[in-house]
Amino acid sequence: MTSPPSPSAPPAAPPAGDRPRLALILALGSLSALGPLSMDLYLPGFPQIAERLDTSGGLVQLTLTTCLIGLAAGQLVAGPLSDAFGRKRPLVIGMTAYLLATLACALAPSVEALIGARLVQGLAGAAGLVIARAIVRDMFQGLAAARFFSTLMLVSALAPVIAPVLGGVILEFTVWRGVFVVLAAFGAVMLAGCVLVIPETLPRDRRVTGGLGASLHAGWALLRRPAFTGYMLTGALGFAAVFCYIGGSSLVLQDAYGVSPTTFSLLFGLNAIGLAVAGQINGKLLLGRFRAHTVLGGGLTALTLSAAGLIAASQTGAPLPWVAALLFCCTSSMGLILPTTTTLALDRAGTAAGTASAFLGAAQFGTAGVSPVLTGLGDTSSALPMSLAMLALSLLAHLAFLSFLRPWRRLPDPLLAR
Repeated sequence: MTSPPSPSAPPAAPPAGDRPRLALILALGSLSALGPLSMDLYLPGFPQIAERLDTSGGLVQLTLTTCLIGLAAGQLVAGPLSDAFGRKRPLVIGMTAYLLATLACALAPSVEALIGARLVQGLAGAAGLVIARAIVRDMFQGLAAARFFSTLMLVSALAPVIAPVLGGVILEFTVWRGVFVVLAAFGAVMLAGCVLVIPETLPRDRRVTGGLGASLHAGWALLRRPAFTGYMLTGALGFAAVFCYIGGSSLVLQDAYGVSPTTFSLLFGLNAIGLAVAGQINGKLLLGRFRAHTVLGGGLTALTLSAAGLIAASQTGAPLPWVAALLFCCTSSMGLILPTTTTLALDRAGTAAGTASAFLGAAQFGTAGVSPVLTGLGDTSSALPMSLAMLALSLLAHLAFLSFLRPWRRLPDPLLAR
């Protein structure tokens, strides 16, 4: 059994310089976008699925829930396996299973079969999400890793916006099954990228010996480290706060403010662009010049103040432009929070980067899965329930940041330019 991971372990294959190949960025970014694409691409086809499979909207909605569960649970398996057996083999197996499960979705004869296939699709697709983060950790450390994660946001942040629009376009030419055929084609491209573009970044001498049990033991050692747990919780709770907006804004904006579907799509796209731009500013201008905890605290403060502003706006009858601006600030704050917490957490993972990445992903998807429930507890004719949920989760993220990480201490900063 391996000893607990060493946070000072060097990267397995550091690239020459700080400019990774474009093909590698696109491959890893596409793997990071696999989750949002799998969940959102077929959303416009919900009514047609219910009609063609002669089922209820609730059961069709369950196909989305099971995929989300699979994406969360699958990371807890794929991450530790990648620490024990290397990154490439579990990734190729996962993408192969994803391709087959997606084809099964396209051929599903009933909604029950579709629900089962979607669960397997999520479990398999989780390998791409979790191993992509671990590969970045293998290849980069410190500031270089933070900048790479920020670059990935250019790809992954646009996926939730493009997916429903692309799904609607596909449905103009085919039935709902064709959406999954397109998704399968994307999976086939990803599988080819995993084989041809993404290298094995974890050599045998750095793998966790003792199999899956030893990887899980190393993961338990990580969870007992306040710093790792603090970054994990801070990022996950902040992500959940923004996911309240993602899950609840469609009904809230259309019911409370009379926004048309087209206007909502434009606002949603603008916020995704804000997230991607903020990530670039974070990686290229802030991190390395300012202390990482200062940047992280600034992102959390922007998130909390924006959520509080949304509450005030909902109670004072503020017009839509004010609400849109506050939502833009909420979403953009994640460009400061997520790359920073991900990098700092994985920096403490040592040889257990896959397991650490699994915990990060499972925490994010787990809290994100709860957030729409909080948003749905109130009346969608008001933005107040959504805003209250966002504020509560952002305050919890702040609490995790202060209690676990104690940012007032002037400890060495791995992201600060030397």
